[in-house]
Amino acid sequence: MQQGHDGATLRDVQALKARVQNGRIVVDEPTDLPEGMVLDLVIADPGDELDDEERAELHAALEEGLAEMRAGAGIEADVLLAELRARG
Repeated sequence: MQQGHDGATLRDVQALKARVQNGRIVVDEPTDLPEGMVLDLVIADPGDELDDEERAELHAALEEGLAEMRAGAGIEADVLLAELRARG
């Protein structure tokens, strides 16, 4: 259960889809939410802020890492986590 800003308890979270039209947020879906309820909206997929060069560098680094793992140069996640915890 989650408590809304007005103190009301929400038992079922309802996802609504909206679109931007002429600079306004438009929701055209039926709902059983109470009249006048204020909703907090978040962008479903904000993406990232990488440009094409940064994205290419990221993909190259990921491919390099995968190649190293396939070649047996990887480290088990539990071993890595144990090492990191020991440092902390």
